Amino acid sequence: MAEKRYSIVYEDDSIIVIDKPSGMLVIPTPKKETNTLTDLINNDLDSRRIEANAYPCHRLDRETSGLIVYAKGKAAQRLVMDQFKDRQVKKTYTAFVQGRVKRSVGTISGNIYNRDKGRPESAITKYITTDKRKNFTVVEVEPITGRTNQIRIHFKTIGHPLVGESVYAFRKDYELKFKRVALHAKRIEFKHPATGEKMIFDSPLPADMADFLRNNKSLVQQEER
Repeated sequence: MAEKRYSIVYEDDSIIVIDKPSGMLVIPTPKKETNTLTDLINNDLDSRRIEANAYPCHRLDRETSGLIVYAKGKAAQRLVMDQFKDRQVKKTYTAFVQGRVKRSVGTISGNIYNRDKGRPESAITKYITTDKRKNFTVVEVEPITGRTNQIRIHFKTIGHPLVGESVYAFRKDYELKFKRVALHAKRIEFKHPATGEKMIFDSPLPADMADFLRNNKSLVQQEER
């Protein structure tokens, strides 16, 4: 999938904000894949004769689409990553989760095991229900902490795994099918590492998730028929 082109949402001398398509790795796994998003961005900078290396300030799963921030140079990367560490960055996701979530607003708390550190770490996820369909719920999600696969794990723990989930749930157990995890990083807010200006970026729902919504009518639409 790495042949799919990413979109540059914003770029200046310090940062690049990318809208990443689903199916693209941010950095290589231990399998040492090539043509990752980081490779493609740095190749693009080289082609434009920009003397800077791009470094990701956070991660998105291969299957997750949406916004990711890159820094030009290690110093800028460190300043943005410090904001993530201090929970000064606000990230908002759109997710489709299996079943009907009863609560319109909720907070999920629960430890997530960190394999690298060999210990569990606390994790907090807030969500708002924005739409209910026959077999799934659309939620707007704000991870307060930034643990690996946090959103996917937390919604599994409350009995509503993401549509398309295949790692933390069995696809065969659910009627609804989707070719990937239905998760999109729709908004990010942070301070510019050089100017301190508040930066806010939004990404529209990608075509595959938008098509999925169109093909699965809302409860209101079904009642009006």
